Amino acid sequence: MSDAQRHRPVMADVARVAGVSLPTVSRVLTGAVAVSPDKRARVLAAIEQLGYRPNAAARALVSGRRSLIAVLAGNTSLYGYARTISGIAGAARLAGYTVVIMVVESADAEVVDDAVNLVLGQPIAGVIVLEFDDVGREVVERLPHGIPVVSAGGWVRREGQVPSVLIDEHAGGRAVTEYLLGLGHATVHHVSIPLLGGAPGRTEGWRDALVAAGAPVPEILRASWEPASGYRLGLELLERPDVTAVFCGNDDLAIGVMRAFVENGVAVPQDVSVVGFDDQPFGEFWSPPLTTASQDFDDLGARAFERLRRVLDPAAVGAGSSAVIATPVLVVRGSAGPVGRGTAGRAAGGRT
Repeated sequence: MSDAQRHRPVMADVARVAGVSLPTVSRVLTGAVAVSPDKRARVLAAIEQLGYRPNAAARALVSGRRSLIAVLAGNTSLYGYARTISGIAGAARLAGYTVVIMVVESADAEVVDDAVNLVLGQPIAGVIVLEFDDVGREVVERLPHGIPVVSAGGWVRREGQVPSVLIDEHAGGRAVTEYLLGLGHATVHHVSIPLLGGAPGRTEGWRDALVAAGAPVPEILRASWEPASGYRLGLELLERPDVTAVFCGNDDLAIGVMRAFVENGVAVPQDVSVVGFDDQPFGEFWSPPLTTASQDFDDLGARAFERLRRVLDPAAVGAGSSAVIATPVLVVRGSAGPVGRGTAGRAAGGRT
């Protein structure tokens, strides 16, 4: 082990070289209390001399530029959240920024305020909020004015809100539904992801496609995020012999629905077509491979960072080309097909 590895510079070393007290070094680093110009200059010179790199605060003071980006999210385990964060982190790293992640446990105002205060206590340059759920919406509402903020989400925000980058879920939901109607299905049943202060964009797209086609609009089956929820609702759908096509709000739910069907002798897609949303990696390898709408969450995250970068530095090289809205792409695989004899048999006699 080298000498440098055995003894990395600490605040006490900075204080010794600068000829000031340890609290003075802390005050310079945090900026919480004013320090005389002479002492501040000596501390910053000692930081550079020793190569002391405690955190983003010191780097910001030395360079004159804050480089810490905070991401606030209601979840980090779900596919869309995780991939969006990955996109943010990758783009930020290439631009010389560091990302910290704050998980906000609920949309309760006190919980949100505590999380926001913790983030704002750091030397952040700006904030990206994942506005996929009610937690994200509440965070955006409760962030104080004057903080550089961009939201990343899946529906069109109201005018007058913070800058946003979006995936047009409405267009994706409509495309999926139109595809199924085009295969000859009289209507499309829908298993929805949780409501987000109103119907998700993909659900609204489903509804609008049915209305435009003059097709019946079935009652929405509301699920949670887990595949088990899709499985339970799949069992309910088995009791409805008129069901020939199901659009699920995400791929997890679609897998749960298909499992319920297959276990009970209903073939996909011969008896019932099932389509998901998101295009998770496992969907391609399911049996049958899952037809879905592909959302590029990595791209969403990268665009969110570039949008924030334009807020922080409008002249930043390469930060001016990101589109604000992207559209999901229909990915046709094996889980959806035309109405056939299998479905006709179900409609006439229930389970096959």
